[in-house]
Amino acid sequence: MELNRQLEHSSNVIQEKVPFNDTKHTDYNSLNVPPHNRRHQLKARDVAAQALSFVQDLVAALLNFHSYTEQRVHIYPLDSSIEPISPLNQRFSQYLHENAAYVRPLEEGLLQLHQSITEDTVTTLETVGKLKDFSSNFASYTHYLEKLLPYQLKSLEEECEAPLCTSSLDSKNKEIQSDMRRITAHFKKLQSYICLLALPSVRPDTLPQTSLATVFTHLTACLHGLHDAVKEMSKHYSQKASLEQELPTVTEKLCTTNECLLSSLCSLANCTGKMATFFSNNLDFFVSSAGYGPRGGAGAINPLHAECMLGNKKQAAAYMLSRPESVPYKEALSNRRVLTSSTESREGLTQQVQQSQEKIARLEQEKEHWLLEAQLGRVRLEKESLRIADLEARLAAALGTSPAVQPPPQDGSTSPLCVTAALTHNSFGQVGDEQSREQLIKAHYMARVGELTTQLQMSDSKAVHFYAECRALAKRLALAEKSRETLTEGAKLANQNISRLQDELATTKRSYEDQLSMMSDHLCSMNETLSKQREEIDTLKLGNKVRNVPSETTGHRMT
Repeated sequence: MELNRQLEHSSNVIQEKVPFNDTKHTDYNSLNVPPHNRRHQLKARDVAAQALSFVQDLVAALLNFHSYTEQRVHIYPLDSSIEPISPLNQRFSQYLHENAAYVRPLEEGLLQLHQSITEDTVTTLETVGKLKDFSSNFASYTHYLEKLLPYQLKSLEEECEAPLCTSSLDSKNKEIQSDMRRITAHFKKLQSYICLLALPSVRPDTLPQTSLATVFTHLTACLHGLHDAVKEMSKHYSQKASLEQELPTVTEKLCTTNECLLSSLCSLANCTGKMATFFSNNLDFFVSSAGYGPRGGAGAINPLHAECMLGNKKQAAAYMLSRPESVPYKEALSNRRVLTSSTESREGLTQQVQQSQEKIARLEQEKEHWLLEAQLGRVRLEKESLRIADLEARLAAALGTSPAVQPPPQDGSTSPLCVTAALTHNSFGQVGDEQSREQLIKAHYMARVGELTTQLQMSDSKAVHFYAECRALAKRLALAEKSRETLTEGAKLANQNISRLQDELATTKRSYEDQLSMMSDHLCSMNETLSKQREEIDTLKLGNKVRNVPSETTGHRMT
């Protein structure tokens, strides 16, 4: 009973106190907003760009293949410029002429898909709506191939029924029929897998994460199978073209068309091989989780989640841009080490600087004091000099105007008149000294105020100048940053163009090498044919000579 009571108490505490776990239930967990994975987004855009370049090459190869096939139908087994071709080949040619309407949308659909993947979007199978359009375009092209297949097979049967068709050509045509069936079957499989991948954008819960790896693995295997089938078809077509060149009725137009058809097949084989290798190399990325989804790893992201996620990302970016610039962590650590190691020396230098500043201030005060004292002493000296000169002048005037000059007393006493004049002059001199001293002090401080005002104006002007210069430098820095970003984008585009041109150059080089090898084989076969014909001609000439010799001998005998 005690244990049951404790268990019930613990259960009540857990239910009341433990926070609500909203990741347990799918309905509640779908309300959580997942974080944004920028690294996955950039990788997805890069992968989409590579896939777009491969699909562009594939579209070009398919257009050439269908166009040259149409051209061959008008040349062999019957030349349409001389006599009408069969109704079957006419209908086959009409369908082949419509190839651009089914092939071009593949490139356009994937281009729209690539443009929809940016750094500010969320790329998963549930949010990429353009994948559904590409799937529809691919399904249309697959139906087009299924429509062409019976006409292709019947056209090859007509070639087998031609009078000059040998058993070797018949076997090669049958092999090409088998190759066409394999290629069409592989395209149907690809359509099924692409349709499965596009399904989550319509209904998010239709393709679970556990089945995603299986779909991508089968898709990669199907691409490898398509590459092998196209290689086999290219090989069989090359052998067929070599056999057709040995026919006596072969024309230059047919040889040129066969060469162009073989070149398009080589390009198609290269494109499918690149695509298969591309999917094999990026299979881990396709299979791995994108990192988008509610907490707890349950459930899939939907467009509402993506919209909330992008809103949070923009708010975070705005917050990071509005933050003041901070010192990098490594720089802060190095500064801290320097400050920690030089604490004592810094304090000592600080004390020395303070003492020096105090001493300088005290010396400045003493300097000003002694300057004032010197000025006052100079003024007093001038006043005393003037006073003495005035006294001497008065004394001389008093002595010169008196009726009888009385000699100064012998006991050293001073005349009463002189004493009175001196006292009067001293009283006036003291008053004048005080006024002049006040004027001097006032003039000194006014001069000092003027000097400080001039220094303040100079400092203000320098501050304004430095502020304007800093603003100009900031603008130049912003322009330089924009220029750097523009140049970086230009360099990135240039690198992409270089890589694309290198791929095109490699593809063209391989196609030319294949053509050269085929031409070499053709020349070898032609040389063998010429040597055989020469041997036959020599044999015939020798036989004619042998027959002519007995006839001449018989004629002589009759004579």
